[in-house]
Amino acid sequence: MLPEKSLAWGQSKSCIRELAAYGTARKAEIGKDKVFDFSIGNPSVPAPDCVAEAISALLKEDSLELHGYTPASGRMSFRTAIAEDLNRRYQAGVSADMIYVTCGAAAGLSSCTHGLLLPGEEAVTFAPFFPEYTVFTEAAGGKLVSVLPAEGLQPDMAAFAAALNEKTKLVIINTPNNPSGVVLSAESLQSIGDILRRAEEKYGHTIYLVSDEPYRELVYDGVQAPCVMHFYDDTIICYSFSKSLSLPGERVGYLAVSSRMAEKEKVFASIAGAARSCGYVNAPSMMQRVIEKCLGQTADISQYKQSRDLLYGGLTALGFDCVKPDGAFYLFMKTPEPDAKAFSERAKKFELLLVPSDDFGLPGYVRIAYCVSPEMIQRSMPAFKLLAEEYGL
Repeated sequence: MLPEKSLAWGQSKSCIRELAAYGTARKAEIGKDKVFDFSIGNPSVPAPDCVAEAISALLKEDSLELHGYTPASGRMSFRTAIAEDLNRRYQAGVSADMIYVTCGAAAGLSSCTHGLLLPGEEAVTFAPFFPEYTVFTEAAGGKLVSVLPAEGLQPDMAAFAAALNEKTKLVIINTPNNPSGVVLSAESLQSIGDILRRAEEKYGHTIYLVSDEPYRELVYDGVQAPCVMHFYDDTIICYSFSKSLSLPGERVGYLAVSSRMAEKEKVFASIAGAARSCGYVNAPSMMQRVIEKCLGQTADISQYKQSRDLLYGGLTALGFDCVKPDGAFYLFMKTPEPDAKAFSERAKKFELLLVPSDDFGLPGYVRIAYCVSPEMIQRSMPAFKLLAEEYGL
């Protein structure tokens, strides 16, 4: 016998990965330039020069030290630099001993669910949400509760308050959001904090707010992603350098526990213990040193804004109903028919690879990853026009 949940997760197919694999095969058949692959969120702009410069300099150092183990929680110089960067840019008030370096944001999130949830407790999140939240929560013995959004995919605060109960242990937010690109405003974060404080008082226990922020720097038109720690003391930030530095395959991120959290040392220790139990020990050592030299810098994200404007403008001109994203590099488009999977299949007829929204907890949309070249977006517009005509738009 094998664990049923692990077997089910292993056998279930990610709609994103499955569509990306289809795209790879299709490109080999008919040519890369004839397939319009908007399936996967892989950064399309190069890492900043500081990355190559840091790697080049480090390769001249002693290889044993360069590639050796670091402390489980990460190099202290790196943790100190992260805390200083957060405090300089966001006045977060974070201390280095409350920073844990992780193998990407996913390891941070999984460590939080395993370190905070008791069996039968609940985590609440807002739809649309990253599908792995379900896996992380259920693997820790908890249950994920999804709250449907209000108009414009902003959080429905009344529905959120109603979703909280005596079993609620943590809330997961994702801003800027994957898959919609929505950025939570200061007003929304203030409301979330107020609701959680009332719930803590009502139910007599701490409810932790886990903020998933791998797209923090990818914001446009003067929009800012506020520091969540300013709005709620019992906050943990999970971050990844995958998007900001265009290093998705290097798997380096961190989690940061608010210094204003009650019993922060015990909470940090529990999350660290969970990371240990999951095997999330020692994020890539050389990349810790590389990124330490690049903190505060980003890849050139201006191309993402250009691509967003081209895509949003082109699709709305064709009659599609889209939510204009303020951040990340995804656009959420309403499907002209209720079945998003059927719409995604029909889009393949025109070599358009669009991810149906069902796995994101909100049917009736497709996610379009615009982390592609502006030139590809321009070439895809005739295909989108044909798709629109299929539905009489």
